[in-house]
Amino acid sequence: MKRWFVFCCVFFLYAVPCSATDKDVAGVINNVNGTATVERSGQVVEAVTGNKIYQKDILQTGPDGSVGVIFRDDTVLSMGPDSRIAIDEFLYSPADGKLSFVSSVSKGTAAFLSGKIAKLSPESVRVETPLAVLGVRGTRFLVAVD
Repeated sequence: MKRWFVFCCVFFLYAVPCSATDKDVAGVINNVNGTATVERSGQVVEAVTGNKIYQKDILQTGPDGSVGVIFRDDTVLSMGPDSRIAIDEFLYSPADGKLSFVSSVSKGTAAFLSGKIAKLSPESVRVETPLAVLGVRGTRFLVAVD
């Protein structure tokens, strides 16, 4: 757990803002260590730094894996080993009043640093787990699901 904490701290310090301009893109993979995949529309591909992440994507890490993602609203997600997270909904169009970030953590660990959606519309950010639904009212939190 200590290594995971150190990884999260280092990731948050060196995160580079997402520069994606495509409105369908939710975010970009900022770093990958070890084994990690992205599942999109039934296709599973290796997670690679620079890959775009879309709504409905499922991110998964292996026993030696970790992934860092920066979303268009500057939310930062760091996943630890043996983790699985679905990006259920991501809408970021402040001019149109469309703001939503809903993700599901089904196993593993994840650290979140909330971005603009949580600041503009805190009720629009949710992290779901098998036993609870977290409403984001702060800026940083860690989720662990066995």
